[in-house]
Amino acid sequence: MPLMRIDVVKGHDESYLKKMLDIAYEVQIETLHTPEGDRYQILTQHEPFEMQILDTGLGIKRTNDIVVFNLATRPRATKDKKQFYSKLVERLNKDLGLRKEDVMFSLVPNNDDDWSFGNGEAQFLNGKL
Repeated sequence: MPLMRIDVVKGHDESYLKKMLDIAYEVQIETLHTPEGDRYQILTQHEPFEMQILDTGLGIKRTNDIVVFNLATRPRATKDKKQFYSKLVERLNKDLGLRKEDVMFSLVPNNDDDWSFGNGEAQFLNGKL
């Protein structure tokens, strides 16, 4: 059950942002093998100066269309993570015209005891999930 946080620079219309969220969800199901209905996405829009995303010496030229995906998720196989990165970038490029250079990812693994979906309970631990 990934919790997906998506950071973008302000300036995109609602339909563009909704499409981005839908694409990310579809690719998540396909590559990370999450069940349908496992949709936890938080989109945050920033002023351009609030997102300082350098290229770490890789020669990547970024624009104000930068999108950063940060997922807190149960441990995933390396092949699944790599598929998630590549397929999501491909879909965003194809469907939204987003440059591949403007998409960055960070996946942070966690365990069942790191989740509570409400009511102050650890549903993975008490058998409700």
